[in-house]
Order: sequence, then structure tokens, then C-alpha cells
Amino acid sequence: MSAAELLEAWRTHLADNRRRSPHTVRAYVGAAQRLLAANALEDWEAVARTEAHHLRTFLAARRAQGLGNAGAARELSALKAFIAFARAQAGDPDPAAPRLRGPRLKKGLPRPVTPDEAVNLADLVDGLAGEDWIGARDRAVLLLMYGSGLRIAEALSLTGRDAALGEVLQVTGKGGKQRIVPVLPITRAAVAEYVRLCPWPLTTNEPLFRGAKGGPLSPGMVQKAMAQARRALGLPDTATPHALRHSFATHLLSAGADLRSLQELLGHASLGSTQIYTNVDAARLLENYRSAHPRAGKG
Repeated sequence: MSAAELLEAWRTHLADNRRRSPHTVRAYVGAAQRLLAANALEDWEAVARTEAHHLRTFLAARRAQGLGNAGAARELSALKAFIAFARAQAGDPDPAAPRLRGPRLKKGLPRPVTPDEAVNLADLVDGLAGEDWIGARDRAVLLLMYGSGLRIAEALSLTGRDAALGEVLQVTGKGGKQRIVPVLPITRAAVAEYVRLCPWPLTTNEPLFRGAKGGPLSPGMVQKAMAQARRALGLPDTATPHALRHSFATHLLSAGADLRSLQELLGHASLGSTQIYTNVDAARLLENYRSAHPRAGKG
């Protein structure tokens, strides 16, 4: 089997079986290609024999080429996933990836995650999960929070009745207040994939999102999955599940949404609660201005 055939199998698995975004597929296949080339690996058994010390040597070479901490963390996550896939293909009874910690990352400034970061986080929680249905579940929850602006409790309060999502969704927020939110095509597809893989019967009045033993999914499990993914991507500690809701609001405001519409979409009782996002957006604009304008901060 050639390296090209290995990469094509990996690409197909990511795109068709795991439903990764095109951006993630490119990044993960690129990392695998570099590992294969650096070590002249041409079959699954050879890739499966890759251990932590091999990865450490490979990443040291990449760092010497100028790869930063965040990039090294992303590369390591992609390679761990590739090696775990290779071990499964080689028939390894324990296909876990090599144990190796990523580089220490400096804490970044609190900020909303970008659209690409939101999708990458959702894709990575899927990839890091121990079971396909759990990965699909976590991905669906995060995309609901980012794409529809849901609070984590609102996403987890959905029932089997909501499994077949349309273009909009009615949710019940704080104080029992109901509102209508939009549902992106990527979110509908993610929920449909979770429903297809979920081993538990999703009856009308039971929770849509289930824990590993079939009970209601707890917020703590979503937070844990996202914490693992943000560390792998080199994102700051402020990239929490709730930050996805903040990002939803900030990005809509940046695109020209008015405060009243945003208030309705977020389910805020008062406009004052929504106005905080004008400050967030102003801070982002000022940060961009200072970094881009040649005379900013020079008197």
C-alpha cells in the first residue's frame, strides 16, 4: 500500500465517516502527509508502530522550521487521530493514540471564538471522543450553541420531539420564556448524524442528548469535552461552551444585526443585557485598529 493510498483512506474516513469540515480534513491530511514523508511510512502497520518518542522527534523538527506552540498542538492532535485510525486499520486490539502532551500555551486575551475556531472546536470534540456517537453528540451540542445562540441548558433541554430539525427551532429559556432561533444547515446535519448513531431510543418526551449510560447529558461532560478540544487547538481558557453563545451574538452584531433582533434571538429579558455586545464589538474593532493602523499608539 502506498502513502498516497493511506492518505486517501484517511481523507475518506474524515470526510465521509466522521463528517469533518473541509478545513479540518485539509489540516489533518496535511499533518499525516508530513509524518509519512518524514518517516517513509507506507502501510498501516508501520504507522501503527509510531510511538510518543517518534512524535516528539517529528514535532521538534517542525518547531525548528518555525512552527509555533499553537500550531504544534494542532499538529499533535491531528497526528494522534491519524495514528489511532492506523492502529484500528492494522487490527490493533487497543488502538489508542500514543500518550504525549502538547506544548504549554500562553493564556490568550478573553475574546469570542472566530467562526473557523467554533467549527474546529466542534469537529475536534468529535474526533477526540472515544465513541462515534458520543463525538457526534458533542459536535451537535456545540454547533447548536454557536449557530443558534443557545445556552448550554437550553441545548440540553431539547427532547426527541426536536430531533428532526427544520430551519428554525422553538426553545424555552430562562423564566420559561420561549423564542424562535435559526438553525444552520451544518447544525441540522450534525444533529441528524447524532440521531443516526445514538444507541438509545430518542422518544418524544425524553432528552435528545444522552449520556454514555443513556441518561440525560450533563453540562459538565460538554464542558470537559470542549476544554480538551480548546487545549488541543491552543485557544484560551475563555473558550468555554458559553463563549459560543457570546460569539453567536458578537458575529451577528458585527454583520449588522440590530440590538432588538439580537435581544429576541438571545432571549434576553431586557435590552440592557444585550447592549454588552456593543462593548465587546467596539473592543474588537479597537484591537484591530491598533494592530493595523501604522500610527496607532505612536502619538
